[in-house]
Amino acid sequence: MLGSPQLLFYVACFVLAESKVANVNRHEARKFPDGMLLGAATASYQVEGAWDEDGKSENIWDTLTHREPCVIAECHNGDVADNSYHLYKRDVEMMRELGLDFYRFSLSWSRILPTSFPDKINEKGVEYYNNLIDEMLKYNIQPMVTLYHWDLPQKLQDMGGWANPHIVDWFTDYSRVAFELFGDRVKYWFTINEPREVCYQGYGSASMAPLFTMSGYADYICSKNLLVAHAKVYHMYNNEFRPTQGGTIGIVVSMKWYEPVSEEHAEAAEDLTQFEWGIYANPIFSKTGDFPQVMKEKVAAKSKAQGFPRSRLPEFTPEEIELVKGSSDFLAINHYTTNMVYRNESVFGYHASPSYYDDIDVILYTDSSWEGSASPWLKVIPWGFYKLLTKIREDYDNPTIFITENGFSTRQVLVDDDRVSYYRQYLDVMLDAIEDGSDIRVYTAWSLMDNFEWLQGYTQRFGLYEVDYESPDRTRTPRKAAYVYKEIIRSRTLDFHYEPDMTLPLTIDEGH
Repeated sequence: MLGSPQLLFYVACFVLAESKVANVNRHEARKFPDGMLLGAATASYQVEGAWDEDGKSENIWDTLTHREPCVIAECHNGDVADNSYHLYKRDVEMMRELGLDFYRFSLSWSRILPTSFPDKINEKGVEYYNNLIDEMLKYNIQPMVTLYHWDLPQKLQDMGGWANPHIVDWFTDYSRVAFELFGDRVKYWFTINEPREVCYQGYGSASMAPLFTMSGYADYICSKNLLVAHAKVYHMYNNEFRPTQGGTIGIVVSMKWYEPVSEEHAEAAEDLTQFEWGIYANPIFSKTGDFPQVMKEKVAAKSKAQGFPRSRLPEFTPEEIELVKGSSDFLAINHYTTNMVYRNESVFGYHASPSYYDDIDVILYTDSSWEGSASPWLKVIPWGFYKLLTKIREDYDNPTIFITENGFSTRQVLVDDDRVSYYRQYLDVMLDAIEDGSDIRVYTAWSLMDNFEWLQGYTQRFGLYEVDYESPDRTRTPRKAAYVYKEIIRSRTLDFHYEPDMTLPLTIDEGH
């Protein structure tokens, strides 16, 4: 297997990265390609607040934060969050201050459909999203809308959530309502944000709601159901809505780069890659479709050895393989960081068995010498982003790529030079990948403003704008990174030497 193209790719990357990393030191101003869209993102539960106002019903994060409040850092919750439900005009004003081409946000399923089903549409919830979309379009800011960003209605979770195959119909019905309500104005749709986090973290590792620890079973079932649900919605949009609405639709996959400790661990890194994001990319973007072959083989072998009558990884039917294959107009990527990977005898018995990571048989870690952030998992490794973009171009025949999240966490601070440095380094290597031929058309900063960072509450801040959670007004104040990003968007240029004057207010330029 060590002669496979994928493994040779890892070896080649060692040499390639060294030459590209040198680019960071040249620091000449670099132009973005014509037509590239630059924006920022948030998600419904993280910013909206108004958790039980105007007819909205409970979602899984409402339930979790109220049932087990202190499972969240400092016992925080999203009951008010950034209060965007009431402050959407200020949010759009911030978009105008930055000069954003677009804003990516998500819809709250339980705000639009309080029973979880289309038998009752909550007009107040619809009004909020209409107001937000219309306010953005008034200033030529394109809405990019995520249908599902982790806040499943609690009623559907009580019926099994993403582990219940009926979720395919539930999600399709909800998506139809969204297309009918907003598709006349929304031209960019994302079905599901980060399937790995939904399935592995929600159903396997108990690090996201609903906090289940059924790794090696429920996470795999979730993955299959989620992919089929996504594909059904894609084809529904393609057949019923695209002809009149003319939009584009895809899925958002979280992708880290996995760097082998040395050449001999290249196979381990490739195996991990296929389990972590190949599980979602391969069925859609590969020529053959289906789960990655190495994943099917490893889970089947482990399952057999453990005494199971069949693989714990559910199979797609031939019809499902065809349904899912090609079901995305672009590959949307959320990327933040890199892990090191190795496999030796110490891995055996390292992970609980049966489990997802036991099926992979690797150990991953971050190098203690790497520059860090306020999030222990987030290290500043721009060369990993470059390698990731290169691999995608080579493995999946250069798909159209949207970068739908990229960003850096700090504590409470306005002069965030480390965030500025992160963005510049990652944008620099993204431009390298574009020069190499990658078809990258969208870049999205995460996040427009500080927000509820899931189990970390408000302790880790990702915003271009700082939010004052002590203030009832949830005052938003631009950080240095906001000034720098504004200049990048205005000039369509990455200039490492630009220093903003933060004594001046961040104002709206003419035309925005």
